[in-house]
Amino acid sequence: MGQQNIAFIYFGQFGIGFIENVAEAVKHEFGFPVLLQNARADLGEFYDPGRRQYNGDKLLKEVHSMNFSGSLKMVGLFHVDLFIPILTYIFGQAQLGGKTAIASIYRLRNERYGMPVDEKLLLDRFTKEVIHELGHTFHLIHCQNPVCVMRSSTYVEDIDQKERHLCPNCRLLAAIPGS
Repeated sequence: MGQQNIAFIYFGQFGIGFIENVAEAVKHEFGFPVLLQNARADLGEFYDPGRRQYNGDKLLKEVHSMNFSGSLKMVGLFHVDLFIPILTYIFGQAQLGGKTAIASIYRLRNERYGMPVDEKLLLDRFTKEVIHELGHTFHLIHCQNPVCVMRSSTYVEDIDQKERHLCPNCRLLAAIPGS
């Protein structure tokens, strides 16, 4: 078996170096190289016209069905507004203890909230969201430590208050292979 990695499967264009910066932070946090794969797919079948959003459950299953040899974990990266039936919106979603996660940049942009564009803050928020969702794939549940990346986030302000890293307790609980 080859070296294991985390696969980023991104849908749509992200800024130059954006995905690479997120990948570097993920590699630093989890210790696995990150493979980048651009996906071209019609997301129309995942769109719910009544909600004008994309079904996170269905997108998670779609990403899970994409098999990348040697990938320990897979993360689908999107630009669309995600929901699950029990919530108004989500930033991302993951299979607890599973292989697959998704995250979307859609609700992380300052301009959605009437604030000036801030690409550095957007990168920071998206990086935290990806690390958070990957944490769930490593069996982590939400943490009560206010600065742990595994703290639950309902609003972007919650994401801003967290750090990009697992707290020492979550790092121990994650049982990341090779750490």
